[in-house]
Amino acid sequence: MDPILYSVGMLIVLPAVFLFLLWKASFKSKLEWLLDGLVTTVLIVWLFQSGNWSWIGYYFRFLWLILLIPVIILSWKKVHHLPFFTKYSINQKFSIGIHIVLLVVFGLYNVFIFKSYTVNEKAIELTFPLKDGTYYVGQGGNQVLMNYHQAYRAQEYALDVLKINIFGVRANGLYPKELNKYQIYAEELYSPCNGKVVNVRNDLSDLIPPKSDPENPEGNHVALICENYDATILLAHMQKGSIVVKEGEDVKTGQVLGKVGNSGNTSEPHLHIHAEKDGQGVPITFNNRFLVRNSLIR
Repeated sequence: MDPILYSVGMLIVLPAVFLFLLWKASFKSKLEWLLDGLVTTVLIVWLFQSGNWSWIGYYFRFLWLILLIPVIILSWKKVHHLPFFTKYSINQKFSIGIHIVLLVVFGLYNVFIFKSYTVNEKAIELTFPLKDGTYYVGQGGNQVLMNYHQAYRAQEYALDVLKINIFGVRANGLYPKELNKYQIYAEELYSPCNGKVVNVRNDLSDLIPPKSDPENPEGNHVALICENYDATILLAHMQKGSIVVKEGEDVKTGQVLGKVGNSGNTSEPHLHIHAEKDGQGVPITFNNRFLVRNSLIR
């Protein structure tokens, strides 16, 4: 699905429709109102947590939580005098059944998302490799609903990081072709640890969104082995010609490695970072924070 249509449809149209229907619906009983209200609430909570809000504005997601409260109050005023149960027609029973199914589905989505915030495995503690601005996690967490990397063993717990402006938006435009319209493009990347460079690639062209290069998934990249950790740290999708370290070089935490680009299997400029040991992804933390989608780093 086109990401623009997805963002507009899922993050604007869908919650707006559910809120409008809750506000305007005519209920025959408190049970119908309760089910409708619960479905709307779990839907909005799910989208609030799992939606990629960097497209339309990170702070826009709070609008739906704010609007939910008066809509519930106003709709309750219309039903507070009604009985909890009543005699239902076949259509009403069908509607109740649909609401129960939706409640279970969206409820399970939220359960998976809540599980995404923690890990049982010991994490590798790193220093965040970007310094100048507000950064947004577009993919992160330990559940596929929050982090598509979880479907790939070697990339489990990987993060895709964007930069957002004061409006909470990642780019000047919904999906611009010009790379410099993305907030994170050409941002300097710094070493997240003391360690040794074990692999570098620096010759792949930056692509025009949404073109990608699946044959070279990492694109231009730097791979490190950090002191005290037996795992490889990969920083991927870097800018062509920007990498200033070489294979075999020792680096210090905070040392410049290169710049964020748009090379490899990527649809737009961002930083991909993950840790891997023996073909298995390893959790990473920054300042003891396990980052998930919609986390901000300032």
